[in-house]
Amino acid sequence: MPVGGTWGKLLHVDLTDGRHWIEEPPDEIYIKLVGGRGLTAYLLLRDLPVGADPLGPDNLLIFAPGVLQGSNLPGSGRHGVGGKSPLTGAIASSEAGGWWGHEFKRAGFDALIVHGQSPKPVYLWIHDGEVEIRSAEHLWGKDTADVEWAIQAELDDKRIRVAQCGIAGENLALFANVLNDINRAAGRGGLGAVMGSKRLKAVATRGTLRVPVAERSRIGAVSKWLGDNYKTQAAWAVEIGTPRNVTSLGAASALPTNNFGKAMFDERDRISGELMQETILIGRDTCQVCPITCKQVVEYEDATFEGNPYLRSDFINKLKVDKAYGGPEYETLGSLGSACGVDDLIAVAKANEYTARWGMDSISLGMTIAFVMECFENGLLTPEMTGGFKIGWGDAAGMLEAIDLIAHRRGFGDKMAEGSKRLAKWIGNGAEAYLVEVKGQELPMHEPRFKHALGVGYAVAPVGADHMMNMHDTAYVSPGATLEKVAEVQRFEPMPATYLGHEKMELFYHEVNWKHLLDCGIVCHFHPYNYRHVSEALAGVTGHDYTPREILTVGERAQTLCRLFNLREGFSAEDDIMPRRVMKAFKEGPLAGVEITEEAFFTARNYWYGLMGWTQAGVPTAERIEKLELSDLLEGVQVATA
Repeated sequence: MPVGGTWGKLLHVDLTDGRHWIEEPPDEIYIKLVGGRGLTAYLLLRDLPVGADPLGPDNLLIFAPGVLQGSNLPGSGRHGVGGKSPLTGAIASSEAGGWWGHEFKRAGFDALIVHGQSPKPVYLWIHDGEVEIRSAEHLWGKDTADVEWAIQAELDDKRIRVAQCGIAGENLALFANVLNDINRAAGRGGLGAVMGSKRLKAVATRGTLRVPVAERSRIGAVSKWLGDNYKTQAAWAVEIGTPRNVTSLGAASALPTNNFGKAMFDERDRISGELMQETILIGRDTCQVCPITCKQVVEYEDATFEGNPYLRSDFINKLKVDKAYGGPEYETLGSLGSACGVDDLIAVAKANEYTARWGMDSISLGMTIAFVMECFENGLLTPEMTGGFKIGWGDAAGMLEAIDLIAHRRGFGDKMAEGSKRLAKWIGNGAEAYLVEVKGQELPMHEPRFKHALGVGYAVAPVGADHMMNMHDTAYVSPGATLEKVAEVQRFEPMPATYLGHEKMELFYHEVNWKHLLDCGIVCHFHPYNYRHVSEALAGVTGHDYTPREILTVGERAQTLCRLFNLREGFSAEDDIMPRRVMKAFKEGPLAGVEITEEAFFTARNYWYGLMGWTQAGVPTAERIEKLELSDLLEGVQVATA
């Protein structure tokens, strides 16, 4: 019998020749890696040729739920998507909520690995152990909602879940994402472009099989705890969700403004979560078996709120915002709002719709547009260089036009679709000074000058700058549940958010391993579970007992495998750096004078390398590989260790 929570089956599909096969991995793959990011990194190391073109037939597109999907544990309605990133050249690993992962798992497989490239557009239909490759020529070029509804109609089942690349993925925009359930995204790293390069329009799935679990009562106990406590321990998510950060971070000088170049966004009330609740929010959505309902759903089609002094819009009688595409979360309100100097909530909501309609990462999208705005401001770009396109800070109409150009790779959009780092190289003349990226991936909407360990996390995240596989310092400035959670393995006193000493990096070590574990499992980061809750859930599903330290080791294995992949692809410690812009102090606002010195950064980063069992060159030692019990899995795999 396979490990509980699994079928013992990895589904491989080769689109070049139209065949598929089943791999039955050893139990240790599931027990040691759990699924998600850990499994993705392992398969890429094992099966992807060194130096493979991310948009070529050799790249793998991996859909990887974890062992918890299909178990009905609240927070497990998620799945991971991975491959080699066309944006960065490093590993891409991103997670999405909704229902797709649960439905796929109940179809009888533990992961989907897509090989090759189809000569014509196709979609996969996976249901209760069956696999079909079907023509998608009639779906190519259509918006995501239309594609999902067309597949459901074609297969005569509205319960089918669809993951797809949007039009941006078809056009190989390097930060295109993979959308499922119309408005959930595996958002970062350009995996939608990988999907588009394979001419794989969609993966439709429907499952009715009951995933086997070892001890249902142990899962039930954790689920009951969540049901009894989520309204208080996740109150922020229940009450307003991520958009609350616009107001709170904005007041602290921590809302990225004008490409991270300005201390305060004075117009933040005009794009706030509170204003959205008062006006265009029509409901809250959720993921499979989750009671928290943190997802925003907005709609706008008339001038109902024209009298609201904060809802100022040039488009108040011109734009309609479609509720099918959800609503903007904090990252989008920041990246396509304050980071671009845009203070128009309706325009930002429309921009959010476009990201879901056409399939783009709103973070890289917004930050690339913000970079273009700054290049125009400083005379590095002119309309003569861009075919007549021009944009400046706060230009909501220009922002929406840019999104359209990028998704369809028209005019200057063809250059912007390459991301800010490649664009800076094309512009030249010192444009790199305005970049805010790590490894080619643009920074999310969290300010390192406000959270210093988070900045280190941006630098060392295997995918490039990322706020999820990271630690947010502000959660540890006072006693509470977060420090109590970590006390299972090491006790810490509260620390200032701007402290970068050894104790902070020891805390960072545990918490980042925890975040990677959650992305192996896969469990939503917004759920207030502690180490013992997830240990119990994993034990209840798999039948294999895990201690808190052992689950953190799962996360460390995932990080280490990602590191080995990146080293193999030419990355090194020289790529684990922060953008200079976000280390320099603001001259005004609450963060005036607060900086991250190079000495503090490198001391912290190198100390963390040591905690990970890596050399000062950032290379895992053979001893740590052995201690993590990865040596047998990596036998015959090309990796570099110290």
